[in-house]
Amino acid sequence: MNKKGGIYTAIECFCGPGGLGLGLENAGFDVKFAFDIDAPSVRTYCRNQGPKAEVRDIRKMRGRDLLAAAGIVNKLNLLSGGPPCQGFSKQKRGAHLGDERNDLVLEFARLVRETTPNFFLMENVAMLGQKRGKEFIDKFKSLVSDYNLYPHFYNCADYGLAQTRQRFVIVGKHSSIKSDFYIPSPIDTKWKTVAEVIGDLPEPPADYSDHPGYPNHQNARVTPINIKRFSFVPQGGGWQDIPRHLRITAHKNSNTKAGGWPDVYGRLKWNGQCPTITGGFDSFTRGRYGHPAQNRPLTPREAARLQGFPDWYVFEGNRGDIRSQIGNAVPPPLAEALGKAMLSAIENDAARIAGKAKRRDIQITAELSL
Repeated sequence: MNKKGGIYTAIECFCGPGGLGLGLENAGFDVKFAFDIDAPSVRTYCRNQGPKAEVRDIRKMRGRDLLAAAGIVNKLNLLSGGPPCQGFSKQKRGAHLGDERNDLVLEFARLVRETTPNFFLMENVAMLGQKRGKEFIDKFKSLVSDYNLYPHFYNCADYGLAQTRQRFVIVGKHSSIKSDFYIPSPIDTKWKTVAEVIGDLPEPPADYSDHPGYPNHQNARVTPINIKRFSFVPQGGGWQDIPRHLRITAHKNSNTKAGGWPDVYGRLKWNGQCPTITGGFDSFTRGRYGHPAQNRPLTPREAARLQGFPDWYVFEGNRGDIRSQIGNAVPPPLAEALGKAMLSAIENDAARIAGKAKRRDIQITAELSL
């Protein structure tokens, strides 16, 4: 169980399995309360980070109730959250603006107004920060007009992951905080590779059971024909490498990307990075999630490592629950980098205020001695 944390209070909305919370606590925040509407995610959070998360619906939450649940009577330092992003995902076509999950972004803004934290952090898919999400971002900005906003696109590979996941994060700094917030610099100039992150893991049991030494390290059930298809794919290759007579119907008459997503039946490269981990990471048909050396997709433990979770972090629920939790989680290393950047501004502001108070006391003492 994670035991880090500090004196700076935080509350998490849409906490999921706890990737954001883990990173924030590693940075120095003390997450007092977290909630999510998904019960298996909350079980995962509590198992790994203590009984501080509950199943709640943000649409029924009010700021005063949130602060009371967290036991916060003074100023809240941070309100964070990653509203469900499927409505803005590039994989979702059509009437995305009619997806009711998009409104949860505005519910988060409402809680920011009602709790007035020093900082807020909202994480989402990159598409929210582009044309597709402009209408909601404009509404969001109007609701949090007391905050200076720092929207930025983050590539997770810059922050210690072997994954080129792009996320859109808005950090909001209350106008009362005068110290600057700076976008955290990349951790390393050289990206980690898939081999560095998962290369030491043993093979999962062939009987689909969990590995005794690595929780959630479990084989997916794949049909024999799909295993045969994948056996022809080299590292970095995809469905184009499968013999024509074995391809699925949509790919049989095509030699180009027009036959389907280019990453379908894709095999990872040991010396490369993984694309965005989604909830479909254990299927050849959902993207480039094939193991670099074995004829199988990634296991949940391998995907969790690629998301930056430590091996002691155990995910609760059925296989579908676990896939979804890992795919939707905020990578802890990115959360930690953001947390440290916000804490730096909070601490600098506290030092500024303390310095002003000290100078004022010195001036008063000097005047009294006259």
